[in-house]
Amino acid sequence: MEVLGIVMAGGRGERLYPLTKDRAKPAVPFGGKYRIIDFVLSNFVNSGIYSIYVLTQFKAQSLVEHLQEGWQVSSVSRNHFIIPVPAQMRTGADWYRGTADAVYQNLHLVKRAHPSLVAVFGADHIYKMNIHQMMEYHLRKGAEVTVATLPVRIGEAPQFGVMEVDDDWRLLGFEEKPREPKSIPGEPDRALVSMGNYLFETEPLLRAVEEDASDANSSHDFGRDIIPRLVKDGRKIYAYDFRTNRIQTAMKGEEPSYWRDVGTIEAYYEANMDLRAVNPTFNLYNRSWPIRTVSYGDPPAKFVFDEEGRRGMALNSIVAEGTIISGGMVRASVIGRNVRIHSYCLVEDAVIMNRVEIGRGCRIRRAIIDKNVSIPPGTEIGHNTEKDRERYFVTETGIVVIPREEPSVPWSLVPAS
Repeated sequence: MEVLGIVMAGGRGERLYPLTKDRAKPAVPFGGKYRIIDFVLSNFVNSGIYSIYVLTQFKAQSLVEHLQEGWQVSSVSRNHFIIPVPAQMRTGADWYRGTADAVYQNLHLVKRAHPSLVAVFGADHIYKMNIHQMMEYHLRKGAEVTVATLPVRIGEAPQFGVMEVDDDWRLLGFEEKPREPKSIPGEPDRALVSMGNYLFETEPLLRAVEEDASDANSSHDFGRDIIPRLVKDGRKIYAYDFRTNRIQTAMKGEEPSYWRDVGTIEAYYEANMDLRAVNPTFNLYNRSWPIRTVSYGDPPAKFVFDEEGRRGMALNSIVAEGTIISGGMVRASVIGRNVRIHSYCLVEDAVIMNRVEIGRGCRIRRAIIDKNVSIPPGTEIGHNTEKDRERYFVTETGIVVIPREEPSVPWSLVPAS
């Protein structure tokens, strides 16, 4: 069966500001060495889907560079590709007006591929998913459209788009952030929320987005417009229960249906923190379902004694390639590539991105420090919220966020020790 993957990677990511100040949300680093988009792309490739268009729009430069550096597919088959597609305004003077409009403006790519199924997935979430299992469910139901859904507690559902289904899990309705969400048949304490991932038969997809494009009252969004209209028209649309999805050989402690919408600073921070445990709920070390990304050829991380005999250490932490911890201590943190942490430092519960230098004697906790930032010696971050608010961006829950900087010299010229 020919399956075409379309990844929606054009969102602004306004709630992730300042991490999205200069980049698209899917390009935000995650987990020490990855970008958020790596997770959906890994799910596609691990599921045997190799024909993928990535639709980009806002602040896409670093995202496009990442795709070119890490996701070039070399194959004898012309149907194996991962290609970024910018908004080209082929149908008028507008950029993408919504997710459905993004597909509409690129219908020529769908028609040219002649797929049996089109998988339209978001690029904003952290999860592992065997999409082939969702495809099997779609075919078994004889569905025209299948929506990936995740059951959540009723009290949490109003912040999502909620699906109403019958006993056979056929969609009866959809509400965006309802005050009183409908529960799942047989599970009165849970509701079904959309994961923003869809499987379409090709002809219903083409017809739906073409009709939507001519509707002046539409917001041109799959969740808000396309799916509700198809349900109203009586089309065969089913909800897929993500709880039933299994990857090969889950490791000890892994949450079977782990899925996180990292759309806010708090959610992004907590998802990074989920990686630190000995047996984490989301395990990056499971080789049966590898998460792929760019390979830069950096040297291994190094932990060394400083000149005064203090040992560099990292406990319950992820430390990426090229990082050197010299006489400092890192606890329960996620450290990116080529970071330098100097003597007498204490870094706790923090997310430190690539090429950050933390000067001697710094104390940092509950912070997110973006790329290329240099923290002066003796700086304290995360220990006095009022002072932090005077200097930095601080969330309501007290997470300090320091946006990225441009390196003052080419990084290749920065000393390695």
